Amino acid sequence: MTPEIPMSADEFRLLRDFVYQHCGLNFTEDSKYLLEKRLGRRLQKHNLKNFKDYYYFLRYNPNKDQELTEVIDELTTNETYFFREDFQLRTFVEDILPEIRKSKEREGKQTLRIWSAGCSSGEEPYTIAMLLLDQPWLKSWRVEVIGTDISQRVLHMAREGLYGEASFRNTESQQKMRFFSEQAGKMRVKDDVRNLVTISHLNLFDTARIALLGKMDVIFCRNVIIYFDQTGKRSVIENFFQRLVPEGFLLLGHSESLINISTAFQLRHFKHDMVYQKPVTANTMTGGVP
Repeated sequence: MTPEIPMSADEFRLLRDFVYQHCGLNFTEDSKYLLEKRLGRRLQKHNLKNFKDYYYFLRYNPNKDQELTEVIDELTTNETYFFREDFQLRTFVEDILPEIRKSKEREGKQTLRIWSAGCSSGEEPYTIAMLLLDQPWLKSWRVEVIGTDISQRVLHMAREGLYGEASFRNTESQQKMRFFSEQAGKMRVKDDVRNLVTISHLNLFDTARIALLGKMDVIFCRNVIIYFDQTGKRSVIENFFQRLVPEGFLLLGHSESLINISTAFQLRHFKHDMVYQKPVTANTMTGGVP
């Protein structure tokens, strides 16, 4: 189906650059039809004649901030489910957590902070919380799992904590019984899981707000940086580097790597997966970026 309102090449560049400057989402020339189709819905809603008028709406209308939120919701893909990429989760439980435990015990600390960056509708941070609840030694620790995303729509779903069958394609029945309760034909995350998780809105390019998160022991950012260009990827990874404690871990998606982005991290080889770790002697990441 052809869009009702065509988008010119100049209009595409205006809107593409505007979105990129806001949040780093990178749309190449072959993405023009995607923007045309998805943003065409917004033109119809506001009774606008063309995409240039919509660009000016985003720049100058009193409701531009709310509209930009709608744009991000239209343009982001939020495909996720519980216990996704289980080989990596096994590495997290069997290798990373024991290392963190030993390190913290040497320091006399009992705190664990984990950031799920690009948490979408919440399946990832809640999965992390479930795995942590299975660790008896953490019962006396102060544990925080922070889930953030730029899309307000999926954050609303995450806060609600109510999920349909599509979210459970990799969840064992035992896990489902333990961590969820049935409600109105769906499954709601139980309070002991929710109590470990904080869900909040965050743009991964907002360095000032990211700094307010404090230091993290582990950062999950899986299948997110694939949407950024090289400059955007380096910016996001640098923010992660600054947030991690020395020897902190960065877990990316299985198709993602830091090749040509950063040499500041060590690549650790474990039994089930490879993950990145911030060296204990690291000062800044700047020297590690080609």
